[in-house]
Amino acid sequence: MNPQRATSATINDAGHSRESSDIPLSVYDLTVAYHRKPVLWDVGFDIPVGALVGVVGPNGAGKSTLLKAVMDLIPRASGRNQVFGKSYQHNRRRVGYVPQRETVDWDFPVDALDVVTMGLYSEIGWCFPIRKKHRDIAQDALNRVGIGDLAHRQISQLSGGQQQRTFLARALVQ
Repeated sequence: MNPQRATSATINDAGHSRESSDIPLSVYDLTVAYHRKPVLWDVGFDIPVGALVGVVGPNGAGKSTLLKAVMDLIPRASGRNQVFGKSYQHNRRRVGYVPQRETVDWDFPVDALDVVTMGLYSEIGWCFPIRKKHRDIAQDALNRVGIGDLAHRQISQLSGGQQQRTFLARALVQ
């Protein structure tokens, strides 16, 4: 991975400043290093309500690293981020994540409905049974992404696009 220097950017609707509690995502001076070698440094940006943002770059540019660091999935060397003015840990239930294909065990014996229901574990708890209301929420999410009829199909039997929609539905219920 080549180190990338990201300039601070504020993405907003008219250049107006906003209160941090009104901004869905703010990143400040984020630096990420692997084995003490910086791969991203001094990244900072705000994404306001309603913004549609793409993270674009060549392979190895740090796109996934950036997203993983923002979601505390990997450690950062420095910097911080806020979700609606509070730490990610405080607001993590307001953030959904759709993993890349390579990070999923597609042979794990679950169907699409099970995968989406896993997004409700923070609400259900690990040791508690999944109830009809939870399955209904998961089914509604699958319907919203257009694959409700595939709820009981094994995840490995879905096309790549259907698998991504399944994980998008899981992110929606989180």
